[in-house]
Amino acid sequence: MGNALSLVYMGAFLAAGAGLARRLVPHSDVQERLVYASAFAAALLAGLPALAALAFDFTLPAALVALAGAAALAVWGWLPVAGTAMGKGTETGFWLCVLPAAALTGWLLFTHTLYVKDGAYWCGQSTYGDLPMHLALIQALAQQGDFPPGFSLLAGQTVAGYHYLCESVSSVFLLLGAGLKFTCLLPQLAALPAVFGGAWLLARRLLKSAGAASLAFWLFFMGSGFGFVYFLGGEKGNFTRIFTAFYETPTNYVEENIRWVNPIVDMLVPQRATLFGWALLFPALALLAAFALEGRRELWPAIALLAAPLPLTQTHAALALVLICAVLFFRQLLAGRSRAALVPWLALAAVCAVVWLPQLVGEILPGVQGGERFLRLSFNWANEGDNYFWFYIKNIGVVYLLLLPAFVAAEKPLRWFYGGGLAILALSEFVVFQPNDYDNNKLLFVWHLLGCILVAGLVCRLVKKLPKRAAGAALAGVLVFLATFGSLLTMGRELVSEYQQFSADGIAAARWVEEDTDPHALFLTGTQHINAVASLAGRTILCGSPSYLYYHGLSYGEQQAAARELYEAPSAGLLEEWGVDYVVFSGFERSEFAADEAWYQARYPLVFQQGEYSIYQITE
Repeated sequence: MGNALSLVYMGAFLAAGAGLARRLVPHSDVQERLVYASAFAAALLAGLPALAALAFDFTLPAALVALAGAAALAVWGWLPVAGTAMGKGTETGFWLCVLPAAALTGWLLFTHTLYVKDGAYWCGQSTYGDLPMHLALIQALAQQGDFPPGFSLLAGQTVAGYHYLCESVSSVFLLLGAGLKFTCLLPQLAALPAVFGGAWLLARRLLKSAGAASLAFWLFFMGSGFGFVYFLGGEKGNFTRIFTAFYETPTNYVEENIRWVNPIVDMLVPQRATLFGWALLFPALALLAAFALEGRRELWPAIALLAAPLPLTQTHAALALVLICAVLFFRQLLAGRSRAALVPWLALAAVCAVVWLPQLVGEILPGVQGGERFLRLSFNWANEGDNYFWFYIKNIGVVYLLLLPAFVAAEKPLRWFYGGGLAILALSEFVVFQPNDYDNNKLLFVWHLLGCILVAGLVCRLVKKLPKRAAGAALAGVLVFLATFGSLLTMGRELVSEYQQFSADGIAAARWVEEDTDPHALFLTGTQHINAVASLAGRTILCGSPSYLYYHGLSYGEQQAAARELYEAPSAGLLEEWGVDYVVFSGFERSEFAADEAWYQARYPLVFQQGEYSIYQITE
């Protein structure tokens, strides 16, 4: 029943998104309507429940208020009004790109998210690390209802500076009674047309060619560098280990300084912030291209709507949009300072400032200022030892080698738009915006998308200039093979990868915790990243995995030390000091600590036991 209600709920937001696309993007054709309906629905799903939660906490009443808002927007969007007729044009290239990419990504999401096998939950290589954290935050928001939410993986952490709207878009469906897997997948699948379609529309707008846009699309989403060379020849089994080893692929092979990952496998599938950030950013950039380069001034409200939730959906995407807008606004100033030309720009800036300021001041900046290792100077991103240019040549490959000639050959409007990408590159190469240097790739991939568009334009022009069609086809084939072979291998590895994530006993323990304990109860568990109590039941734990906490800039040393002491040298006073309500023992805890379980057995009731899991109740 909950899944059915969630489909209706999602349908209302999609109807609102389609109505807004009809109103705010006039003269759009069928593929544009699809993309902008998906993007506006994602923006509303991120924004409306959050706004309602400010008054009602993150509860069912807040979800229903948000639903009423979406329904009202749907009605308004579909009221008869002049100038909203759908264009008749359609591009075959759009469907040949978006449909296969969305189907492939959807399949990976389905098989990599709580896939049931032998009574346990399984996942793929790319979601083995990140998914438990996302599940924990999704569940905790819906279970506990606190808004703004705390960081449930660390006791006492209330402001994390974390872009939690990428999680709340799923939490809202838990309030309607949907299953956890369904609630994760539903908004992700609904956002995929915005991600893939937005990228294609941006390329089509800048290149004025459906064929070139399609080439740019595949260069970005299935592009790769020369990492595959490291797996050719050598010892027996060197090539086949791509499909068996853990993270030894042509796009992610740290041993050889290969760090430029495939955007589908390693960003869209495991990283919810990237998926929903790109679902807003890419369509916004497509609209921005028409707004800034074609004088479509009426589009600024549509851009503002997509930009509104970006800081708390994916902060990197918000920064990328600002940098590209800044370069294009400078172009507008050079072209002319007429009031009619500048007013839409100023209106867009004013709306974003008003909407973004509470997000930045209330959530992002306190987390950055209170956290550790944010905003540091550091040159050359994640390069560990290679020459600057060689690092990018072997990581990005053909696209990087052709950037300079492609830039020179491009038309001026495209060069200006790519200038925004260069601003992103320059900033990302000198400033790190989070504790993990590697995560600057969330900015750099926006630059890379624009680079793929540049190079696609050059390749298509070269192919057309060759006197013989066969020679052009051969040239294009060689370039595309070199530019995508590594990602094809990586994709093959991801399709066959499978790892058990949560055991049947862990699932049973989490089900008991969810049904029989207070949502705000504090649990003492191990610090492993696969934590059934946190991820499947949404309960706050004393100290989660350092791999999550460190890379969010959180100070966790005190809680980590307390967790060790409470397992190895427990005392009633320390349990009371931290407010621990339940203590969990499983294979994880017994292997991580020299745990004194007998101490708990002698003093506290055993309230759950199945297989390796035992849970002791500390407080009444």
